[in-house]
Amino acid sequence: MNVQLIMTAIGLVLIIEGLGPLLFPNKWQKYLLEFSTQKQNVLRRLGGSLVTAGIVLLIIF
Repeated sequence: MNVQLIMTAIGLVLIIEGLGPLLFPNKWQKYLLEFSTQKQNVLRRLGGSLVTAGIVLLIIF
């Protein structure tokens, strides 16, 4: 893999992740508060699902 491709991917992730707090700070704060009250098992399943989806996308593309 090319280092430039990896840095581009990381840059895109940072842009996408930053859009929520930039455009909707009040909703983002409420979302984080709700998210922080979830049980650890729910958070682990969500994290595992996101990692799996990311790996699948990397393999496909």
